[in-house]
Amino acid sequence: MADKEQKYEELVAQAKALSEAENDEIALMANVAAIIHGSFHFWWTGFYRVVGEELVLGPFQGPLACTRIKFGRGVCGTASKERRSGVVPDVEKFPGHIACSSASRSEIVVPMFRNGEVFAVLDIDSEKLSTFDETDRVFLEKIVQQCF
Repeated sequence: MADKEQKYEELVAQAKALSEAENDEIALMANVAAIIHGSFHFWWTGFYRVVGEELVLGPFQGPLACTRIKFGRGVCGTASKERRSGVVPDVEKFPGHIACSSASRSEIVVPMFRNGEVFAVLDIDSEKLSTFDETDRVFLEKIVQQCF
């Protein structure tokens, strides 16, 4: 567990440096996805941006992804609608899960806020069950809060 926390501490510092050097949101999302993905080697790491009444695919690392997700659908749509992070140990047991990839087994989604409104979510999938926990949630929330 300490190794995981240490990796996240390093990611927090890297993300802070990236955010201080770059003010373009899309470029920053791309690099934040890359450092998280490269550090933990998750199945899929990326962002969905709020566009109108749905989430639209943003920068990511990993295999092909769903392009658009309605609010309230799947883990991403639910986290954005409920305005809170979602940690799902087994996506097959999540009501309304959207299977963008059959290899995805567990997922974490962290909503990102601007002026009190969700403007994007960080979405990370693993090909293993029960990959994500409270440590992931706390550190990923910290990363998106300080960067965006």
